[in-house]
Amino acid sequence: MTNTMNKESKNVRHDPVNVTNNGMNNAVDTSNDIAEDSVDIAKLRTPIKVDLSFVYDFLGARTTQSWVDAAIANLPLIIQDHANCEKKAAGTAMNMMFRYEFSYDLQCKLAQLIREEMLHYEQVLGIMNDRGQDWEYLSAGRYAKGMLKHKRTYEPAAMIDVLIIGAFIEARSCERFAALAEVINDERLAKYYCYLLKSESRHFEDYLALAQSLSEDSIDERVAFFKEVEAELISSPDTELRFHSGAPV
Repeated sequence: MTNTMNKESKNVRHDPVNVTNNGMNNAVDTSNDIAEDSVDIAKLRTPIKVDLSFVYDFLGARTTQSWVDAAIANLPLIIQDHANCEKKAAGTAMNMMFRYEFSYDLQCKLAQLIREEMLHYEQVLGIMNDRGQDWEYLSAGRYAKGMLKHKRTYEPAAMIDVLIIGAFIEARSCERFAALAEVINDERLAKYYCYLLKSESRHFEDYLALAQSLSEDSIDERVAFFKEVEAELISSPDTELRFHSGAPV
């Protein structure tokens, strides 16, 4: 991060998420007979407390208060872009499955990710339908493109970079779900965001493990590089509001 960004970015610190802050402790069902893969989000188990310190340590910057305020004021846009993100994540994993068929571990993990991302996509579509929200066209923001332009062009380096980028996208998603869940005035949506913390926090580690498995050398240097790139995109002024956008202008 540049010195200018450090001066301009006022980061919001979030303690481990406690859903009781939103009065949702009575809504949490901890019984063992409720499926974790239910499309009906009312049937999902939601952890009362999730420690996200390892996610925060991985990221190079925290979400700004200005983004949280803008997101709360434009929830329909954020919800739809969230749906787009889930669909794109599944599509990206599917493309990687076809392009990199040589790795058994990679194929199995990508298959699991695709199932989870498409389930989340279906769940968010259900939220939109329940809220009476129509689907509208929403262009992609600068976030993913801003990282992908630094991807190396030869293999396996290109694949390693794509996986590292995927790790940052998943970690940022997790951080933003937590930020929204703490302040959102919608108990059902806040509960759903808390539920997503478990899978999203695991996904970023899966991507990093896959990236390292493809490299004989440590990927730490590339991770550190993309950590700075991602932090810049999140902290610098952004003219478009999206789920992964920077500080609103």
